[in-house]
Amino acid sequence: MQHLDFDKSNGLIPAVVQDADTGKVLMLGYMDQAALDQTRQTGLVTFFSRSKNRLWTKGESSGNFLHLVDIRQDCDNDTLLVSARPVGPVCHTGSDTCFDEVNQHHNFLQVLEQIILDRKNHPAEDSYTARLLNKGINKVAQKVGEEAVELVIEAKDDNRDLFLNEAADLLYHYLVLLVAKGHTLAEVLEVLASRHKK
Repeated sequence: MQHLDFDKSNGLIPAVVQDADTGKVLMLGYMDQAALDQTRQTGLVTFFSRSKNRLWTKGESSGNFLHLVDIRQDCDNDTLLVSARPVGPVCHTGSDTCFDEVNQHHNFLQVLEQIILDRKNHPAEDSYTARLLNKGINKVAQKVGEEAVELVIEAKDDNRDLFLNEAADLLYHYLVLLVAKGHTLAEVLEVLASRHKK
């Protein structure tokens, strides 16, 4: 990281905080050198509070911490982009973000992947996903095969609703298989992107 220009704004520079997973902008705070140093040392995003006139770790009273993932600076060396993972809502109003947005992926496949991963890590008896994962990799793979065959059968006809429902079933079970194998959709997309570059 190059030398940051804290002098340009009287010792404080803006720090835009972005969710490392969803890409959503969560909030804007200000950092001085001490806040930046403490953020790096503790892994908890810390600001200089202009109203309290002291260092302030986000979540110190609410428990809704921001766990640091990465820090980047802009081309003028006077603004930071902080990548973090939030614990709970970020805004003091209870909203996910300080811009009153829901903090989730725009891509529902990523949302669904996270739900499936949660079912794997926190299984519930009333969850089809958890029960399927509990049956083991062979059963999950078998379901993917069954859904693929059902999609092929529906593709031969002209029933739009049946075809789309079978396509959704296949996609869902494919995501379950990825999670069961310990892989992510992002990894598959990386493979596809690397093929495209060739």
